[in-house]
Amino acid sequence: MGIDIEAGGRIKSKARVTSSANPYIRLLCKLYKFLARRTDSKFNKVILKRLNMTRKNKPPLSLQKLAKLMAGKDGKIAVVVGPVTDDKRLYEVPKLSICALRFTETARASIAKAGGECLTFDKLAMRSPLGKGTVLLRGPVKARQ
Repeated sequence: MGIDIEAGGRIKSKARVTSSANPYIRLLCKLYKFLARRTDSKFNKVILKRLNMTRKNKPPLSLQKLAKLMAGKDGKIAVVVGPVTDDKRLYEVPKLSICALRFTETARASIAKAGGECLTFDKLAMRSPLGKGTVLLRGPVKARQ
């Protein structure tokens, strides 16, 4: 009895690899691939998966939504694999530590004005390599066309 394999053989599913030409994204993928392999932290595996996603699957998160989601989580770092945008409707921005792929200029200014800090993923890897003390957030994927 043989195994019935259709022409072309069985398909082995491979993890998606980023097609971005951005050297920063490519270096981050290498860093988090290493951390995902060498640590048994699920956080690093999720970050690597999200870094390799398409641009459409890395939607922006507004500062207002971020402040609402981080209410009552003092001392934790908000991690967004995508851009963080400013929100004119939010008058008082709370003091937040946010790690994101990019920040709009106005969002960065309002976070700094509130006494918060904007982190990059390489700084996050140095500060919290296992993802301890972080809150992983993502923007609304279905809201975009």
